[in-house]
Amino acid sequence: MKVLDIKLLRDVRRLWAQVLAVALVVGGGVATLVLAVGSHRSLEETRIAYYERYGFADVFAQAKRAPKALTDRIGEIPGVAAIDTRIAKPALLDIPGFSAPASAQFVSLADTGEQHLNRLYMRSGRFPAPGRTEEVVVNEPFARAHGFVEGARFSAILNGRKRELVIVGIALSPEFVYTVGPGDLMPDDRRYAIVWMSEKVLSAAYDLDGAFSAVAVKLQPGASERDVVRRLDALLDPYGGQAAHGRKDQTSHAWLDHELDMLNNMSRTLPPIFLLVAAFLVNLTLTRLVALEREQIGLLKALGYSDGSIVLHYFKFVAFIVVVGIVLGGIVGTWLGLHVTALFGDFFHFPFLVFAKAPDVYLTAGALSAAAAAIGAFRALREVVKLPPAVAMQAPAPPVYRRLLSARIQLDRIVSQPTLMMIRNIARHPVRAFFTALGMALATAILVVSLFTRDSMEHLTDVTYFLADRQDATIGFAEKRIANVVEQVSRLPGVLAAEPFREVPVRIRHGNVERRIVISGRPAAAHLRRIIDVELRPVILPETGLAISGMLAHILGVGPGDSVEVDLLEGARRSVTVPVVATVEDYFGIRGMMEIEALHKLMREAPVVTSVNLSLDENRTEDFYTAVKSIPTVGGVALQRVSWRTSARPSRCSSPRWRVSTRALPA
Repeated sequence: MKVLDIKLLRDVRRLWAQVLAVALVVGGGVATLVLAVGSHRSLEETRIAYYERYGFADVFAQAKRAPKALTDRIGEIPGVAAIDTRIAKPALLDIPGFSAPASAQFVSLADTGEQHLNRLYMRSGRFPAPGRTEEVVVNEPFARAHGFVEGARFSAILNGRKRELVIVGIALSPEFVYTVGPGDLMPDDRRYAIVWMSEKVLSAAYDLDGAFSAVAVKLQPGASERDVVRRLDALLDPYGGQAAHGRKDQTSHAWLDHELDMLNNMSRTLPPIFLLVAAFLVNLTLTRLVALEREQIGLLKALGYSDGSIVLHYFKFVAFIVVVGIVLGGIVGTWLGLHVTALFGDFFHFPFLVFAKAPDVYLTAGALSAAAAAIGAFRALREVVKLPPAVAMQAPAPPVYRRLLSARIQLDRIVSQPTLMMIRNIARHPVRAFFTALGMALATAILVVSLFTRDSMEHLTDVTYFLADRQDATIGFAEKRIANVVEQVSRLPGVLAAEPFREVPVRIRHGNVERRIVISGRPAAAHLRRIIDVELRPVILPETGLAISGMLAHILGVGPGDSVEVDLLEGARRSVTVPVVATVEDYFGIRGMMEIEALHKLMREAPVVTSVNLSLDENRTEDFYTAVKSIPTVGGVALQRVSWRTSARPSRCSSPRWRVSTRALPA
């Protein structure tokens, strides 16, 4: 080995603690980048493969009762490649051994031929036989939550009639990757199910023979989604259509998209912090090493070693640190990436996972780490080149001391001697002091970012479940009901208080920006389901005008005092101009809020409600559950406290049951 290489090994052995510390910081940056980018790509590839293989639709719409004959006219819309008409209805479930009422979305399956869109991935079992009134297929998360297998039975209230059902298959669907029950804020697989049933049986139950209530459309490449949505709305409008929408407004896809955006943002935020800290530590370590070996550098130059060979020696020292960090970070990042991808796969219920092997991620992580280390080493290596041999072998010249302040100012009379020394040291080495403070700030930032998610979730839970949505339960109806139903519900066993709630789907627009949202109406001074502003204070809704969430205001570019156009997508369809009177904080999407009487006037309707928020006596919840299951008009029950306890439990991550596909992606 060359002499300088032997010296390199000795330096690494002598400074092993510092080498390991810097390598771990470099590895942290590499691991975070590999984790975030790798997980994001794997989940994105999994989603793309799942959507393509099982025909996830591009446009969705609902109607009250549209004739099957309308299918051909929908197919004639320019840009439509495939259509799937079906029946989709909410229902209440009664599960043996489970006292709380559960909700379900019933979806019809074609009795003849295969589904064109949103096809099922059958985990086990078979499809219902045509005409068999009791046979159903349920989604796998619901089956796993209750331990159901083929042959298990439960009951459902379909259009006011209670039916006993038997499970013949367990499946997954790209349309329901993320499932959350009506009125719930968090998924609860025990209390919300997706149930697929024979179209003939479901149409008979809801008096929809020869009709459909939902349609899914696949677009041709390059087709205009906006134009297809507009034409589809025009066709469905006479039959109670509720505004077609694209994937971005489909609940499951929107939630999955949001989670992927979080991973993408993490890949842009955390790695730079680690790499900047690594650059600072490399600079600090190498500067001190050069200062300590000043005489050795001079001696090496005097013996004939060139500046380049000496710089290369110290560069090898830095390169060793970086290589160790890249290797450690790559291994840990890959392991964490697989683990995080598996967690997301379990949470979003993918039938398989595609682990994307992308070499460019490792190359990018290595290049960024090397660049950060090179930046950190630049100043120290420049000092090596500048030192002439004769000067280097001498002791460094003492620093030039000069007064920082006027002689009239006697700092030693104001501060202690150690403090004075500290001030002088900072003033004479401002660059070093700055980078030292920057390194400490970035290290603190890493801790803050790491703990941010947990603290944010705790804050979100406190605001949501204890300040804003304080109801114990929400009863949702399959169809809107007249307002006196609130009094009827308030007489159920265990109900302490009841408040009306009305939701209307709308399309809101300002300028060229448009969004499909829901406007919720509630009493101005609601006690159970309140609106909380950024100062965590209850907001009293005005008697007129619209309050919107801060995010929606940002998207539309409006504020209090501006007006927005609103297309009402229910009842008497019309477009109105509504003033924005307030913007409020909303942690769960983009929504509009109005005082319920003002919403009735806007809709030109008699007082009606779509749900009722309740406060319950904890000692009588079982009586309440029993009473609710006997009400035929109830479409679903959201249990706020049960949802909170579910979200507070550790994540259920049972052994994964995916088919795993691993393939290389192009750089």
